[in-house]
Amino acid sequence: MVSYSCWLRMLKVAVGLFLAALLAFILGTYTSSGRQSHLQRHYSENDQRPMPGAELSNIFWAVQVTDLHISKFLDPSRISDMETFCTDTLPVISPSLVLVTGDLTDAKTKDKLGSDQYEIEWQNYRSILKKSQIMEKTKWIDIRGNHDSFNIPHLNSIKNYYRKYSAWQKEGSFHYIHHTQFGNYSFICVDATLTPGPKRPYNFFGIIDQKQMHQLSIMATESHNSNQTVWFGHYPTSTIVSSSPGVRAVMSSAVAYMCGHLHTLGGLAPALYSQHQEGTLELELGDWMANRRYRIFAFDHDLFSFVDLIFEQWPVVLITNPKSALYTNPAQEPLIRMLHSTHIRILAFSTTPIGSVRVSIDGVELGEASQASGPLYVLEWTPENYKTGVHEIKVKVQDSAGRSQTRSHLFTLDNAVHLSFSLFPSLILLTDHYILVQVLFVLIVICQIIFLLVFRYKKRPVLKGAPGVFTLTTFSMHVLCKTNTFYYATLILTLYTAVGPWFFGEIIDGHMGACFAFGVVVGGHYLQGSLTYMVGITQIAFFNLPMTAYMCWCLLLRCKGHTFCSHLRHSRKIVCLPIHFFMFLLLGWQVYSCIFLLMTYGTLSVLLSPMKLWLSLATLVIARKVWKFNSPELKAYITELKNCQRS
Repeated sequence: MVSYSCWLRMLKVAVGLFLAALLAFILGTYTSSGRQSHLQRHYSENDQRPMPGAELSNIFWAVQVTDLHISKFLDPSRISDMETFCTDTLPVISPSLVLVTGDLTDAKTKDKLGSDQYEIEWQNYRSILKKSQIMEKTKWIDIRGNHDSFNIPHLNSIKNYYRKYSAWQKEGSFHYIHHTQFGNYSFICVDATLTPGPKRPYNFFGIIDQKQMHQLSIMATESHNSNQTVWFGHYPTSTIVSSSPGVRAVMSSAVAYMCGHLHTLGGLAPALYSQHQEGTLELELGDWMANRRYRIFAFDHDLFSFVDLIFEQWPVVLITNPKSALYTNPAQEPLIRMLHSTHIRILAFSTTPIGSVRVSIDGVELGEASQASGPLYVLEWTPENYKTGVHEIKVKVQDSAGRSQTRSHLFTLDNAVHLSFSLFPSLILLTDHYILVQVLFVLIVICQIIFLLVFRYKKRPVLKGAPGVFTLTTFSMHVLCKTNTFYYATLILTLYTAVGPWFFGEIIDGHMGACFAFGVVVGGHYLQGSLTYMVGITQIAFFNLPMTAYMCWCLLLRCKGHTFCSHLRHSRKIVCLPIHFFMFLLLGWQVYSCIFLLMTYGTLSVLLSPMKLWLSLATLVIARKVWKFNSPELKAYITELKNCQRS
């Protein structure tokens, strides 16, 4: 017979192998990229199209800015700085077009808990466009974000101020073609905002249904006639609930997808970049709201380059040839053109004239680039000298005001060399978080139910000798599961968390709805669950499970013959007081969630909230019941435990 220690060793080996396989899967999935693709369909060694040279040709550049959050209540400098950006900064850069990727307004109440559409915020946004006359100087494409769709029952609603005050004024996904003398470039918008648009927080994730996916597929096919394609939207793909074949698959022919929404994760990730398995770059841009970020991107001989910048930091530098090795897309870009190019190419912008543009590769200075025309600076080079391996190009630009900026990146002219993205940004951008939390939520609920059923129907072992901590823990679980009141209360709470409506209320002003773990129902529409699963996991982890553990502990004290007052007198206060205090804090958190519900969805939602207000009251009743109930079974448990302790 195999011994217990042998089983334990086998279990450790199995767990170790599983963790190793999981780590290998994560590293393989999130740090490798689609750049190894052999699908370099459009370009070859015999490419006869123009190569990057010394002229300002076959190049255009554009700007992206996101998450403006123009607010009625907070930070007026968002408005004044944005006006300066449009009046002073953009004329210096002179982009061919500007993409504003959502959350044009804040749409949050003064206490930051509630949400609504405020016309004054939209008027302020429109005023910026009019005063700066920016729409007369460049193509301005602004799209909706989740904040721009808060509390909007339908697109024809009077509260849909986007239709009245934005520059683009058209909801839904669309395909815009930018025409140049050297070809056409497709810009495809992914509009995943919810319709109807509930109040916060249940529209943090976007949704693309089957009909929208079909429309996007048609646009993707249309874009094959363009030189290059860029997709853009508000939500990162990891926060979009999409129908088959999935949003990443439908944009696989694009060189990049640009978005916002995540706001640098509160400073944890100032640069969120990664690459889909199909090769498409995913580039999240930090917000304007708090960080004043914006992006310049360029197509230089169909090679895509970008740089993320901070408002009023001059000069601005973007190296377009040779481009960064990390951000290559071999399936869509003519990378061979770098090897056949004659000049290093740099875009340099400043509010004062550029004084010098100095270039070095691998620490060896090559000289000073000269101005070709406009913001383009070029320096002749011999790419054959860098044909193998990875090299670093560094460019230092100084303007006449004495300000300087240095940009550098790694490049390679060798298709056999590939660089990988960091793990953390890839985890954020490439994980389908709504699937992950859904699976995790279901597993937690199933495990809870199985746990309760096992202790309910498994025969309780007879206590012998001085019981240890593990024995007493399992004993307390048996007591809870074999006492009908507490067993059914815990089981019903678990099941209700999974399938019952958490609350009823005005999900949108004037429109009643209900919130479940699996989604939100409002105005005759079903919005698939995403953030709801996260809220469910939080509810289980920070209330349901601790409350169950607390009940077990209290029942164990009852079995030892204590009442609430006697255990406080005779137990070690250093142990019991923190436990009671911890549960008091968790109950306080539950009460706060009622207040949050009040501020977000109104009084009715609190009164009709089984998972919030009703559960808070039921918790007090159950807590009192634990210390007050008596039954023959409890007396038997008390006697058995006392006899065991005497022996």
